[in-house]
Amino acid sequence: MLQSFLEQSEQNDPQKVALVVDQQRYTYLELEQQSNRLAQALLQRGLGRGDRVAIHLENSLEAAVAIFAVLKAGGVFVMVNPTTKIDKLSYVLNNCRARVLIIPEKKRKTVFENSDLLPHLKNAITVGTTAESPEDNELQMPRFDAWDQLQSEFADHISPPAIPTISIDLAALVYTSGSTGNPKGVMLTHLNMTSAARSITTYLMNEPSDIILNVLPLSFDYGLYQLLMAFRVGATLVLEKSFTYPHAVLQKIISERVTGFPLVPTMSAILLKMDLSKYDFTNLRFITNTGAALPTEHILTFRKRLPHVQIFSMYGLTECKRVSYLPLDQVDTRTGSVGIAMPDTEVFIVDDAGHHLPPEHVGELVVRGANVMKGYWEAPEQTAERLKPADLPNEMLLYTGDLFRMDREGFLYFVGRRDDIIKSRGEKVSPKEVENVLFTHEKISEAAVVGDPDPVLGQSIRAIVTLMPGEELAEKEVLAYCRKHLEDFMVPQKIEFRDELPKSPNGKIDKKQLTLP
Repeated sequence: MLQSFLEQSEQNDPQKVALVVDQQRYTYLELEQQSNRLAQALLQRGLGRGDRVAIHLENSLEAAVAIFAVLKAGGVFVMVNPTTKIDKLSYVLNNCRARVLIIPEKKRKTVFENSDLLPHLKNAITVGTTAESPEDNELQMPRFDAWDQLQSEFADHISPPAIPTISIDLAALVYTSGSTGNPKGVMLTHLNMTSAARSITTYLMNEPSDIILNVLPLSFDYGLYQLLMAFRVGATLVLEKSFTYPHAVLQKIISERVTGFPLVPTMSAILLKMDLSKYDFTNLRFITNTGAALPTEHILTFRKRLPHVQIFSMYGLTECKRVSYLPLDQVDTRTGSVGIAMPDTEVFIVDDAGHHLPPEHVGELVVRGANVMKGYWEAPEQTAERLKPADLPNEMLLYTGDLFRMDREGFLYFVGRRDDIIKSRGEKVSPKEVENVLFTHEKISEAAVVGDPDPVLGQSIRAIVTLMPGEELAEKEVLAYCRKHLEDFMVPQKIEFRDELPKSPNGKIDKKQLTLP
């Protein structure tokens, strides 16, 4: 079970530092005992097996404890981005019918004022205060409890509750943006999550001596798995709230002797603008990337500036966590690839009819493995679009919606999202291919390519770019560069310069904000 990651590491080395947050250090023993207390509190407040608990906290000790407490109590945890506003929060809470909500004290008033819109919510736990609300707390719904008071009330409950859980039980709902507007809840079982964590820690060669720095929100599956994987191997996780102050993050890498640093492409773009030679990264063993393919130029630059650091370029999606990784001995020769299927996972490419395609043909990537989700929460039609029957009975395959090419050695090359493909002049244009060319320009920092409606072309191609600090570039120069490296039908019709590109809470470039209505 997923909670065994914490329990086993605590048994192996109870005094080992498990978590570093805001200069505070917490051992595996402390996290185990705190999560056991909260689990008992949740059960006493009426949490049943399979009930959902929403955790609406920034990266913190309490967020980490809450995740394992919910699992120990037999519940299903639902991470909600700490920047999510009440409208979307209400949607998620009502969609999954969350029984319990864990929030910072500053959001108590907002939740209380909107409690009439949250009929399923029975309990709310506030972090950051021990004060009771002025209302009749015994009669109101939801009932509010203070985190510290629960820890005190259940101080003697330091052993895990005896709750039966099996591997096919749901462990988490991870909400991901939906193409129609409302987010979808990805249903992940204990087996899904333990299988993914085992495979990833295997190829990353994680061990107890690792110290992982995570700046990604725990509501983002890439950030969440840093916690799970660190605890699986008994490593230490340094948990930061964001990447807002890059210099401070780099200083933290040095001061905490960090060995592993997960990032997304927007973070790499920022880092490569900085003078990394000023920092001593002697202890840094590896950098990982997912969320979107790391531009080839970024990989080459990292290899040049940090030659001793292993670069893991990977591909995944929330519906199965991780699919592939590029083996270290291939990084310098296959920089455009996101690698091969990770351990215990099988992948293949299919055409629109679902037929297997031979090597070097572009089609949709299909994934088979124990890491594949159970489906979308109470969304059978959307589930049927992604999960389709395999040749074997009672087995479902994940159709990713992403277009890939596989070479003869089994290495995968991302072409683009099926929905993102631009159809211009009767030709299909992969935004990713155009973006990769733009990234090779020495003056361009970030790039995003979208298709705009056009009465003649069908769609015109627009590239939005940001420049390296102090650089200047004219539209005609960028267009000339594109003409030099791209087929005529792939050259953008327009180049748009911006100071920065819009980002999602997970740090990805948000193309929805760049697309014309």
